[in-house]
Amino acid sequence: MFAGEYLCKLDEKGRFIVPSPMRERLEAAGNSVIFLKGAEQSLWVYPMAEWEKVLERTKTKLDEEQSRLFMHFVVSEAGTSDVDRAGRILIPGRLRKLVPVDEEQEIILVGLYNHMEVWNPAEWRRYLGQAEDKYEQNLSKILNLL
Repeated sequence: MFAGEYLCKLDEKGRFIVPSPMRERLEAAGNSVIFLKGAEQSLWVYPMAEWEKVLERTKTKLDEEQSRLFMHFVVSEAGTSDVDRAGRILIPGRLRKLVPVDEEQEIILVGLYNHMEVWNPAEWRRYLGQAEDKYEQNLSKILNLL
């Protein structure tokens, strides 16, 4: 499971070093990932094995029209990458543009169960601020699960 929030620096080529807890999970899954356009100017990053499970679920759960839309608007824009020997992942250039990177060239990497999200730090803080009310409204249900 991916968990945690990490500040990562992009190099001039658009690569970042994967924090070791997440890298261990990626190495166990084969070191290949797929980047997808996420919500709120984020990217979703799935290990390839997890992505294949998502594809299988969509085949069985979506009707033909929904499946075509999924393939046209999600899968067609996806980009793949591998964790290199130095533990870095390259964010595909066209997808990197979707997460506006500031002068510091920093991103936030967030672990979410079976995948990760990549955010611009300012957008991440903005999102958390906007979602805080929803969190407060659902806090008792969330805490009851712990």
